[in-house]
Amino acid sequence: MRFITLPVPVLACLLLGGCAKEMEKESEPVLPVKVAEVEHSPIERIVLGEGILRALDQSGVMPKISSPVSKFYVNRGDTVTKGQLLATLESKDLTAAASDAKGAYEQAAAAYRNTSAAIVPNELVKAQADFQSAKQQLEAATKLLNSREQLFREGALARRQVDEAAVAQVQARSGYETALKAVESLQSVGRHEEVKVAAGAMDSAKGKHEAALAQLSYTEIRSPIAGVVADRPAFAGEMASPGMALVTILDVSSVIARVNISQVEAAWVKVGQPARIISSDGAAESDGKVTVVSPAVDPQGTTVEVWVQAPNPGWRMRPGGTVRAVIYAGSVPDAAVVPVEALLPADEGGSAVYVVGTDSVAHQRKVKVGVRNSEKAQLLSGAQAGEKVVVEGGVGLSDGAKVKLESPGEDAPKSDGQEGAGKGPGPTPADKKAGVHE
Repeated sequence: MRFITLPVPVLACLLLGGCAKEMEKESEPVLPVKVAEVEHSPIERIVLGEGILRALDQSGVMPKISSPVSKFYVNRGDTVTKGQLLATLESKDLTAAASDAKGAYEQAAAAYRNTSAAIVPNELVKAQADFQSAKQQLEAATKLLNSREQLFREGALARRQVDEAAVAQVQARSGYETALKAVESLQSVGRHEEVKVAAGAMDSAKGKHEAALAQLSYTEIRSPIAGVVADRPAFAGEMASPGMALVTILDVSSVIARVNISQVEAAWVKVGQPARIISSDGAAESDGKVTVVSPAVDPQGTTVEVWVQAPNPGWRMRPGGTVRAVIYAGSVPDAAVVPVEALLPADEGGSAVYVVGTDSVAHQRKVKVGVRNSEKAQLLSGAQAGEKVVVEGGVGLSDGAKVKLESPGEDAPKSDGQEGAGKGPGPTPADKKAGVHE
């Protein structure tokens, strides 16, 4: 066996290095942290989502006829009321057509009045006269028959004369019935048909007149809703055509945020729940409510679309922009909760907390988070009520690290290159008010 003799300075350095490592291990720093207990308390369910802001109502006003624009009465940004005149189209030809149709209608109406009030035609007069004569003959024949029958019963008249009177009475009745049918036929057919023909001509003329007036009314472009003029692409003198919007009106008195949320969160959301819409820069916000929860799932994003409607005072929120929606979807009455500052990213993904036992050693535990808001987070698993979790100083800790519990009044611990360990830049004032967590 061969031994190597080392110089004294080298041997001293090796011995000193080993001692230094042992001393470094023994003098490992105790990190100061602040802790909070896992406790049972109610926690509000807050569902967050981002989406596009829409106007409450929108109308692209299109003409029904093709005609040059005569004049516009509004510009972009103008406020309009329902039924307000926005523009007029050239209408000289339609005005003339309406006048012609009006004349034809008035002529047909006069013909109808004359026909309905006209003197009874000659055929009807003759038929009525024949009817009166037949009626008188029937009455005379009936009286004669009655008189001869009376005389026959008294024995003053022969039977043959009674039979002759009966035959005459039958003939008179037949003539009466024929005359009556003639009068009824003329009254129910001839006269009525003439009146019907005149009425039909009048109705036809009236329809043409109304159609001409409708065409003329289409030259006046009016707003179907109240709102603000968002677009007016055409100018006076240009041709307006059906299918081309002359003016676009937006009703921005209220706005609707269409947001997509996960299927799990959608199970908590109901129509009528309170909500808030916040602009992307946080400069404008408005309280509203949930108005629509889609019954179907988006096949592409596997999310559910929810509509939140809110008033828009001062028109501070503009349709088309991106907004955040905060939905207050009830609460969990008894939950194991911790401050949100206790949640840290887990090594395997998800969330974790550091639990400090009575031995002042921090142990990392992966947790499953349920409901979460700006202040609290529900722990579904991973920690029990009464245990203490690190809320400040958790960044930089390792599993099994020795810690020192600080009192609430002391400054938060700092790690190298990190201030306020465990915290980010923090939510904006609008986020805090809405309950939006970091």
